[in-house]
Amino acid sequence: MTPLPVTQTYPYVQLANWIFRPLDYMDANYRRYGDLFFARWGVLEWIFINHPQALKTMLSQDLGPAISALGDVNEILKPLLGENSIILQTGKQHRQRRKLMMPPFHGERLKVYAELIRQITLEVMDDLQPGQALQARQLTQKITMRVILQAVFGLHEGDRYQRLEHLLTQRLDMVSKPLASTIVFFPILSKDYGKWSPGAKIAHLSAEIDDLLYAEIRERRASVDATSSDVLSLLIMARDEVGQGLSDEELHDELMTLLMAGHETTATAIAWGMHWTHHQPDIRHKICDEIATAHASDDAIAMTKLPYLEATCHEILRIYPVAMLTFPRLVQQPLELLGHTIAPGTLLVGCIYLLHHREDLYPQSSEFRPERFLERQYSAFEFMPFGGGARRCIGYALAMYELKIILGTLLTHYDFALASDRPAIPERRGVTLGMKNGVEMIFQGPRQVATPARV
Repeated sequence: MTPLPVTQTYPYVQLANWIFRPLDYMDANYRRYGDLFFARWGVLEWIFINHPQALKTMLSQDLGPAISALGDVNEILKPLLGENSIILQTGKQHRQRRKLMMPPFHGERLKVYAELIRQITLEVMDDLQPGQALQARQLTQKITMRVILQAVFGLHEGDRYQRLEHLLTQRLDMVSKPLASTIVFFPILSKDYGKWSPGAKIAHLSAEIDDLLYAEIRERRASVDATSSDVLSLLIMARDEVGQGLSDEELHDELMTLLMAGHETTATAIAWGMHWTHHQPDIRHKICDEIATAHASDDAIAMTKLPYLEATCHEILRIYPVAMLTFPRLVQQPLELLGHTIAPGTLLVGCIYLLHHREDLYPQSSEFRPERFLERQYSAFEFMPFGGGARRCIGYALAMYELKIILGTLLTHYDFALASDRPAIPERRGVTLGMKNGVEMIFQGPRQVATPARV
């Protein structure tokens, strides 16, 4: 057995690099150590894995005796999500919660949200004026926030809707910059140290949000409508095999989990889509041609089935995956990975970013080229923007619906121009990978024709 590569940089320097320069940190260690390496951050020690075979071993065994997908290793997310979040559950409890929450996000139920997503996109765009400067990230954040409020929370109008839209946006923005992200990694910084401390502001915002969410949960529970299609109503009605439903506290924490996992990540991915399709106009033209040929510009379901649009969305999620890592796994029995023996008690984490930039899988990986997903079929251990195994994102199908429908609708119904030729730069946003400055654009107005715009 060969010795396991161990990063040699001082631990807290590594942690600082991970917080402020995550892509440089991962790229540098991949160049030095290859397929896996042991990272020491002072507050955490774990093995980064980017080889498909090793990832398959890790993720296909995470419900067995050798590897466990423990929820308590995700403790740093508790202040954001709440202690009842599915992300913090383990074993049987996690499996039961996952089974309870899955139905609203799959099958025929998912189709109910397609036209709603398209309509929300059009409504948000109605507020813009031709010639208006904007950041694509702010625009897509507004759209995906309304999707969450309407499709997930079941709110469509009124004071509570408006207050939650405003407060939730504020709360998410408080960890939007790399420096602010240190609050996530050092929870002590989020404590209330007085009126002007970040912790005090977070506590005040969280209390307001909690009051509004609990009021909505109580009212909805008191008059639940069996015909409702929003996720909150479906979760209120859901029962496990012994007839047990979710408590108000559990519903609250799952709503916050769906918000954090579904709104932030999708908004960023769509903004990247606007960036790439305007820096490489031929891609935009191909998407518009495909949508026009399929007569799908006003058919949300049809739009989700188009191969080139899907390939473009996959490439968006490949090149700068919003989730850079999988959830960690704990080794519970001696394990062999790529010729290395891993001792029990070791934490493993899949490195999605490095996997998506392996040259043996994605030649010229720094190039944005959707065609690669039409030329080759990638396995679940070669392309995993939503993680994998027992902890794969529950809402991945809804996220793909949003990405395809919102991007397709924006490109076919409206004209935009880049405000500058500067490329967007990836930057940490909380625990995810976002972008710096959000893609500055000019809204030029509705498209005059809905036919192909080939050059």
